[in-house]
Amino acid sequence: MKIKSVKAYLERLPLVQPYTIAYQTISDTEIIYFEVTLDNGITGFGAANPFPEVIGETPALTLQHLQSDYVQDLVGRNIDDYASIIDDCNLHFAHLPGTQAAIDIALHDTFCKLYNKSVIHLYGTKIKSLPTSVTIGIKPVEEMLVDAEKFYAKGFRILKIKTGMHVDEDIECIAKLSEQFGKQMRIRVDANLGYDFNQLQRFISATAKYPIELIEQPLPVGAENQLALLPHSIREKLVADESLTDLHSAIILCQQPQPYGVFNIKLMKAGGIKGAKAIADIALQNNINLFWGCNDESLISITAALHIAFACANTKYLDLDGSLDVMEQAFKGGFVIKNGEMMIGEGIGLGVERGG
Repeated sequence: MKIKSVKAYLERLPLVQPYTIAYQTISDTEIIYFEVTLDNGITGFGAANPFPEVIGETPALTLQHLQSDYVQDLVGRNIDDYASIIDDCNLHFAHLPGTQAAIDIALHDTFCKLYNKSVIHLYGTKIKSLPTSVTIGIKPVEEMLVDAEKFYAKGFRILKIKTGMHVDEDIECIAKLSEQFGKQMRIRVDANLGYDFNQLQRFISATAKYPIELIEQPLPVGAENQLALLPHSIREKLVADESLTDLHSAIILCQQPQPYGVFNIKLMKAGGIKGAKAIADIALQNNINLFWGCNDESLISITAALHIAFACANTKYLDLDGSLDVMEQAFKGGFVIKNGEMMIGEGIGLGVERGG
């Protein structure tokens, strides 16, 4: 079956609630949608939300590429060749993972819809469900506690706390959250490059008695060699995020001594499902666990991440709350969350449909 048309467009969507991380405050997001329609009328959906601070690609640049003559020339190609089309596009749009991701996700969705199967069926189901964390941005401790109570009431049991601006306040926040919830809530910390090595050591020491499950990207990119000075028991729960941008960086981070015990794979960094699977496979070969993360994204790309996450045996952690923060009404379906537990929904392809 041949591709009849392709279409790309951008929407700026407000967030349910603005939040602050170590280097900026975010109140809305720009999502680029990409649609592939076949001769028989089947349409597959892709979406991207590249984070320029991490990968250097802006949403405007992604839209420009997806509206280019090269992408228009996909019309007439056979969807059965979706994998080779993805490879061709990845070569043409090298080092532009947002563009790659939108194309990759849409082609996966279209191909699977044609053959009446889900995307995860292509790769094989390894996991049925996992709990996701929900994120609280940097704010006064009292406000964090209020947000945490709201999430707890909704059934979530894992918090990801943004830190990295003031280490003393970060330590106080962890202490107060632990005092309020005890062992009822697991805590993950994301410093977004915000600490230096001494601050990290201080944070680790001061919070050792609290239920911190993971510490994400504590030091700036390029400081990985300092992490090798930490005990293996600490490095096991350190998560690479901004340091992990593609397969090449994954291979480097797998070298001994491994600075991180966990890789945060985001489709917007990996270039979509196919690229994410390649990083997951190299991590598996090197006994590194997977943490699947996101930006503030469309339901489409979050669902795509969940499909490939559940196809990887070394997936241990989810942080796929990005679409919950976005006021998006154009699409529905994809996945189900029950008491904080994420499960792939019913349906073919990604199981995502246009909203009402």
